[in-house]
Formats: sequence, C-alpha cells, structure tokens
Amino acid sequence: MAQISYTILDITVEALGVAQKMIDLGILTPKSYDDCQHIGAAVVNNCDCIISWNFKHIVNIKTIHGIRAVTNLEGYKNIDILSPTVLLESEG
Repeated sequence: MAQISYTILDITVEALGVAQKMIDLGILTPKSYDDCQHIGAAVVNNCDCIISWNFKHIVNIKTIHGIRAVTNLEGYKNIDILSPTVLLESEG
C-alpha cells in the first residue's frame, strides 16, 4: 500500500474566521465548531480536498454546498469534500 503524504495545518485566525462564517451562515452549528475549524484550516491553506468519514457534518450535500458558497463569497478556491472510498476506488 502506498503512503499518503500530509501536512499538519495550524488553526490560524484566518481559519477561525472561515469557521465562524460557516456557523453564521447556518451551514453547521456551534456544536460542530471543531469540524468548522478543520474545514477552515483546509480552505485557507488552499487544500484541494478534505477526505472524511464524517458524513453527519462534513461529507454531506448541505455542508458541501455551504462550503462552496463560503469559498466563493470570501475569495478562496473551491475545495472538494470526499469520502475515503474515493481513495480506495483509485487504488485498484
């Protein structure tokens, strides 16, 4: 199995701003603030995608459309939100 390279991202003031914007717009609730920070860090660091098993808060159509709206409104590049099964399918 191939190794996946990764970078640990810091939760910056800018990432917290994106996280708060998601809550302010009703994309996620304050109870999901940790998830919002995760998404915010990925957005401000220009990640291509977020891979997550979190179908309740992250990998769902409401959140995906909401994040697309935030990235468009705030001038960030769009980010794909995907299930890990996408990686498994491409491994074959």
